[in-house]
Amino acid sequence: MKSWFVALLFISSSFFLHPVNAEQAEELEWDAMIPEDFLPEKIYEKFGDINELDDNDPRAQKVLEELQAAWDAAPVVESLDGKRVRLPGFVVPIEGDGEKLSEFLLVPYYGACIHVPPPPANQTVYVKVPKGDAKIRQAFDTVWVSGTMSAKSFDSDLDADAGLRLFMPPACTRRLCILQ
Repeated sequence: MKSWFVALLFISSSFFLHPVNAEQAEELEWDAMIPEDFLPEKIYEKFGDINELDDNDPRAQKVLEELQAAWDAAPVVESLDGKRVRLPGFVVPIEGDGEKLSEFLLVPYYGACIHVPPPPANQTVYVKVPKGDAKIRQAFDTVWVSGTMSAKSFDSDLDADAGLRLFMPPACTRRLCILQ
C-alpha cells in the first residue's frame, strides 16, 4: 500500500512540477493592431466629397498620395511588442522555393500586395520561419500564425512595408502554427 502511495505521489508531482508555458498566445484580431488615434479617413475631410472628384482631377491624385503616405507610416500598437499572439491572415510569399517558405508577409485579406494597394503598415506583418520550411498548401487559404510580436518595421521589395514582425518559435514550423 505504501509503495502505491509513493508511486502515486511521484506521478502526480511530475504533473505539478512540469514547467508550463505561463504566457499562452493571445488570439489577435487585425483591428487590435490599429492605434485608436490613427484616423487616415480624416484626409477625406480636407477634400470635401471625394465622390465628386473625377479620376483625372489633380485633387483625386493628391487624396491617393496622402492616403498612401498615411498608410506607409501607419503607427503600430506598441503594447503588442513582445506579446505571444495567434493571428489569422493570408500569405504573401517573400522567400521560398515554391514548396516551402522561409519569409512571408501576413495580410488581413486575400490578394493584398499583389494587384491592389497594400494594406497599411500596421496591417502587414513580416514573418520569418526559423527553419525555412513552412509548407505551402494553397495560396488562397486562410492561415494561422503563432509567435512573438515585435513592433519593429520591415521594408520589403514588394512595395508593401510591414509595421510589425512575428517571430515563430522553432517548434512551430513542423506542425506549422501557420498553414492550418
